[in-house]
This record gives sequence, C-alpha cells and structure tokens, in this order.
Amino acid sequence: MEDMKSKFPPRFNIPPGVGMDPVQGSKAITRHGHSGFLGMEYVGHGEDWFELALPWREDLVGVEETGVLASGPIISLLDNCTSMSVWARRGEFQPQVTLDLRIDYVRAATPGKTIIARAECYQLRRSMAFVRGIAHDGELTDPVAHAAGIFMLVEASGWMKA
Repeated sequence: MEDMKSKFPPRFNIPPGVGMDPVQGSKAITRHGHSGFLGMEYVGHGEDWFELALPWREDLVGVEETGVLASGPIISLLDNCTSMSVWARRGEFQPQVTLDLRIDYVRAATPGKTIIARAECYQLRRSMAFVRGIAHDGELTDPVAHAAGIFMLVEASGWMKA
C-alpha cells in the first residue's frame, strides 16, 4: 500500500466555501487526478460559463487507425467544464455531485486537433445546478458533442475529511 502512495501525488483538496478564482482554481484542478492525467487546460471563463481544452494525444486515441480521440476523455472534459461553470456562477467552491450528464455525439473529432469544451450554468436552484455545453475542435458552430446535465449541490459542512 505504501508503495502505491509513493507513485501518486498527494490528493488535491479545496476547502468548501473558498472564493473561486477561476483561473487559479482551474490550473490547480487540471494538474491533479484524472484532469491532470488527461492534460486539460484552462481557456477562459465568464460569470456563468467556463472553457477548458483537451490537447490531442496519441495515447488518448480510441481506434489507432483513425486517430480520433476516444469518447471517455471528451466526456471527462465536458464533466469538468460543466462543473466549473457552476463554480463560476456561484463565485465560490462548494462541493457538488454530477447527478445527470447526457452527452450526444454529433460527429467524430478531427484527428490531431485540440478539443475545446464550453459550458454554462444556466440555472441555479437551492439544491441543483443546470448546465449545458458543447465540445468542438476549432469551430464553435461545428460541435463534436453536446452536453446537458444537472449537478446536486452538497452541504459543505462535514464534506471534507481532516
């Protein structure tokens, strides 16, 4: 068990209720865990939207002969981007859980191109946040995939282990 711990960086934790600096927050989050492994990068944000990029890498290709990125990394990109759009809208980090995330693929990603996800939190309720987004490889009007989802907002107290 100890040998496994030495192979991975320490877990990254953001205490609940901390103000959300989208640039610094996304840089910290995309350097750790699954996002860090995939190589996600901050692109931009607004009051209720967020953009992340997933640079093309050969080891993320689904079918070697095509050069097209696998669907899993694109799903992860959209999940992270929609989640960060909720934090941008709330203006602070609060724990949340992906309750529902539907991804509809429109076409295959272009081999060799970076995928950009743009997501917005269009509705915020007491216990839920509603999001939508797209993933594209260079042209916003020619999406690779659409996303629609709901995040359950979790009470911060007692959420994080000491």
